[in-house]
Parts: sequence; structure tokens; C-alpha cells
Amino acid sequence: MKFHGMVIGVPKEIMKSENRVAATPDTVKKMVTEGAKVLVEAGAGVGAFFSDEQFIAAGAQMEPDVTKIFEQADVILKVKEPLFNETVNRHEAQMMRDGQYLITFLHPASPVNHDMIRQLAATGAISLTLDDIPRITRAQSMDALSTMSTVAGYKGLLSAAARLPKFMPMTGTAVGTIKPANVLVIGTGVSGLQTIATAKRLGAVVTGVDIRPDAAEQARSLGAKTHDTGVPVELAVGEGGYANSLPEEWIVKERENLKELVKNSDIVVLSALIPGKQAPILITEEMVKSMAPGSCIVDISIDQGGNCECTPAGKVEVVHGITIDGTKNIPGSVPTSSTWMFSQNIYNLLAYLAKDGKITLDMGDEIIASCLTTINKEVVHAGTLEAMGA
Repeated sequence: MKFHGMVIGVPKEIMKSENRVAATPDTVKKMVTEGAKVLVEAGAGVGAFFSDEQFIAAGAQMEPDVTKIFEQADVILKVKEPLFNETVNRHEAQMMRDGQYLITFLHPASPVNHDMIRQLAATGAISLTLDDIPRITRAQSMDALSTMSTVAGYKGLLSAAARLPKFMPMTGTAVGTIKPANVLVIGTGVSGLQTIATAKRLGAVVTGVDIRPDAAEQARSLGAKTHDTGVPVELAVGEGGYANSLPEEWIVKERENLKELVKNSDIVVLSALIPGKQAPILITEEMVKSMAPGSCIVDISIDQGGNCECTPAGKVEVVHGITIDGTKNIPGSVPTSSTWMFSQNIYNLLAYLAKDGKITLDMGDEIIASCLTTINKEVVHAGTLEAMGA
């Protein structure tokens, strides 16, 4: 059996307002059927409305002491990066051990996570980050970044709409017509396209911006207007159709091309990402100052550093009269749907890696090479090493 003799641990997430969990009763049942012993921290699924009783019925063993899960498990499945657990007064990274596997969203290229990544490497843990699963056909079922981006694009736009001090759609009243809100979406990948679709459903005028022609075309197919950034295709598009990391001179030109759009927008949603690397800064403080008071920015890319230089990581703040949302776990606010999708992604990746109760890493495999972050007490993730200046 695929997981014969393997002990799989599922701790409760400890990030503030994080209600997702890395497994559901459905995926636990599949792992147990394939021979695994699954340890789930008591209460881990409550925030996503999965009870301990449901996990027990699926074959899980509930464990109230999270340290025992880390001590016993061969593989730890999490949603978010390791954090300091105040309940046991230990950092999750330091609870890992040599040769133990960790599969989660590490966002290792983000500067705020570099110390944690170094701690994780020092333990000898073998970690794989879900935010760098390649978008290739055979990895689609493991692509948690895409599924969570769908949630982030949807809920991020709704959060901005809830804070906006005006209507989203054109609204006719007895005293006149109120114009629709202008929504600018920068980065029209999975999350950006979901943002566009949601904004259109709410009646806003939407403009999508992406340096990749194909992504811009997809934005137009959803009814958005598009804007040419002037970035040459050969610089814009990288391997697999992803956005490339641009030279600084072209980042500056892109900002210049965005200035008027940003100034005239009621809502700006930022989701421009470079796979495995720090997100590019596309919105400067001066651009924020140019926006009308009461406008909103939602920086979905904050887990990889953010696209706006004013974004407060993990917080919502008013900066120069503009509400800037740097919430780091937007999908956690839609816990039932996001947990259902995420748990399937992480199960599919684990099933891909495991054979006869053991995880085997083929370093020549594109999927493994892309997401492997720490092994043999070293940081090996290319984008992280670049961001660290190594």
C-alpha cells in the first residue's frame, strides 16, 4: 500500500484567523485506507467546520498535544509556514527533526520568512513548499497555489468592496445616477481572473493589467479592459508561460505606465507574482498618495513580499487616506471551500511522492526540483537563495 506504516501528522494551524486545516475526513480516510496512521491535533478542523468526531470516523487518531504529533510523524502536513506556538512555547520549525518531511506553503522567498527557513534547514527537516508547484499538466491536481489563488481573488475583491465608501455598480436613484466603481487588477493569473469575474458580477468597470499577452487576452475574455505596459514579450514571458522577473529599468517603466490607472481607480487588487521569487514592487508610495481618499488596495501577493511598497504584512491599515489590505491568509476566511480544495491538493502531492510507505525524491523530477526548499541541513530553493543574496 502507498502509505503502509507511514505516520502522517496534521497540526492545528496557529496563524491568527487561519481556519483551514491540511486534511479533511475525506482525505484522512484515503490515507488510512492506503495504510497510514494519521494523527490530527484535537480541534484542528473546527474552524473549517470539520469536527473531531468526523475525523475519528474517518480513521484518524486525535491528539491533544501537538508536540507528540511532531515527535511521532514521518510527515507533517500544514497549510501555512511554521510559526511560534505560544501554547507549547516552541517554534514549529524547531519541533521538526532530521529527515522528517514538511509539506506546506512556506513562501520561502519572502524576506519575512528567511529566518524561519534557516531554522528549518538547521533541524535537517526536508521541506517542500506548495507555492512553487509548477503549472504543468501532470501537477494540476497538486497545484494548491492555483486553487488558493481562486479563493484569494474572490474574497479579496469582496473585502475591498465591503470597505469602499461607494457603490460598486452603476446605481440609478431619484436624485441622479451614481457612476460604477473603477477596479484595477494588476496580474491576471488565476487570482486576478477570479477578481475580474467577481468585480464584473458586482457591476464595476474593470481594467486588467498583465505583462503577458495571453494573460491579458484572458482578462479581456471576462469583459475587462486591458492596458499595455509596454514590456516586450521576450522579457515578459518565462518558462511555462509564467511572468518573468524583469530588470529594474523595465519595472520602473511599468510603474510609469500604471500611474494614471492607479490614480483613477477606486479599488486596486495586486496579484502579480514571479514563481518562487519575491513579488515585484509595482505600486510606490507616491502612487498610493495619488489615489482618491477612501480608495482601497488589496495586496494578494503579500505572502511573497507584496506588490505595493506600503502594504502592511498581515494587517489592514489606512495609509495616506487609502485602505491597504495586507491580509496574509485570505483563503483562510473562506475555510470550508478552501480546505476542501487544499486538502485534495496536498493529498495528491503526498500520494505522488510516496511508494510502499516511503517518500522518494527524484531530484530530476520537475515537480520536486521546483518545490524542494530544505534538505541535508541546507536551503536549496533557488528563488529563496536569490532573495537571501546567497
